Amino acid sequence: MEKIVKDIIHANGIDIGIYTQDFENEFISLTDIARYKSDDPTAVIQNWMRNRDVIDFLGLWERLHNADFKPLEFEGFRKQAGANSFTLSPKKWIEATNAVGIVSKAGRYGGTYAHSDIAMSFAAWISPEFQLYIMKDYRRLKADENSRLSLNWNLNREISKLNYRIHTDAIKENLIPPELTPEQIMCTYASEADMLNVVLFGKTAKQWKEENPIAKGNMRDTASLNQLLVLANLESYNAILIQQGKSQEERMKLLWQLAVRQLQILKTENLNHLPKLGTDQENH
Repeated sequence: MEKIVKDIIHANGIDIGIYTQDFENEFISLTDIARYKSDDPTAVIQNWMRNRDVIDFLGLWERLHNADFKPLEFEGFRKQAGANSFTLSPKKWIEATNAVGIVSKAGRYGGTYAHSDIAMSFAAWISPEFQLYIMKDYRRLKADENSRLSLNWNLNREISKLNYRIHTDAIKENLIPPELTPEQIMCTYASEADMLNVVLFGKTAKQWKEENPIAKGNMRDTASLNQLLVLANLESYNAILIQQGKSQEERMKLLWQLAVRQLQILKTENLNHLPKLGTDQENH
């Protein structure tokens, strides 16, 4: 998968790139960090990787996070580490041990990147003071990101609620005969809502509650941002299908196909590209 540059850390006059592939494990540019020490960042990184303690740290990180890590090749590097004749490049380390914590890439955003755990260790080796600058702006970046995601989640939760009104109106106008009792009407609404729950979450509201007896709210309150976006679309689409007179069985199949397709698309999208609430909107 191609890497996605996510943001920039600004640390004591040095811009440091970050990318992510899954929006959870972030990789920070060792090349950018190394520029704080030298105009030859490649040499700085290779010098760092010659150290026995660094090899031990990298090996431990891989064993904790990488089931495909090659321990025999790692032991070979470990035995040589620290010797005057020992040299090690990121590319050699990756190819020999199948490491995933360090990534060496060419192209527009080329250079050596490392998982944030490893990058912070490298920064401390470069300069403990510089590491503090990096950590300070990294925390700022994460706080801003969490705030944006929270706003987006709340926005799409509200959109989902509005679409639910459209959804229930379609049910009322097309699926509920006037002779039904209030209890029967509620069952019809619940049936349609649970159909969407099964399509999107794979379970009914009752099943979710049985699995999460102490959880507050319902499964939609714990949904991801992507799920809320798709839910809003499912409710609108289901309202259209109801008006077209399609059976619940037909609608369920079509809705499932839409959910799968949209979740796959959203999985590849950067959440930061979604519309954000402005300051004026936040205060209303």
